[in-house]
Amino acid sequence: MASDAAASTGLPTPWTVRYSKSKKREYFFDPDTKHSQWEEPEGTDKDELHEYLKNHPMRVRCLHILIKHCDSRRPASHRSENITISKQEATDELKTLVTRLDDASKTNSFEALAKERSDCSSYKRGGDLGWFGRGEMQPSFEDAAFKLKVGDVSDIVESGSGVHVIKRVG
Repeated sequence: MASDAAASTGLPTPWTVRYSKSKKREYFFDPDTKHSQWEEPEGTDKDELHEYLKNHPMRVRCLHILIKHCDSRRPASHRSENITISKQEATDELKTLVTRLDDASKTNSFEALAKERSDCSSYKRGGDLGWFGRGEMQPSFEDAAFKLKVGDVSDIVESGSGVHVIKRVG
């Protein structure tokens, strides 16, 4: 029986799909011949490939709210030159924001809360980080982002930058 990952890509054996960081798009690679190409190889089941890429994206687009703390790798932001709150205080504050997001009135949009409170420079764009592929973000952030489905919001994620909540939008 073929492995689930190989069987579900829709690509002919031994082709794999990879992501080009420089071109910011997927490409196709044959590990036997070391040949790569932008176009789907002959014999690809395009519907199956499309479904695979939908469930195993090469890149995602996310919004996030970051709250830094005194142990963050750079404890400063547009909000404060010297951030002194503890990780626990940052986490508690982020939990309060998540509660506001979950409020039944739904008057608090993710973007509005990011503009109001995020310590990331993306606050100006409502927390929008744009599209990114694997290897472009800190591992814990990336792992959480790629596990989300479009429209989902993560639990609190810790990284070297601080504590985040992430919303996948693409």
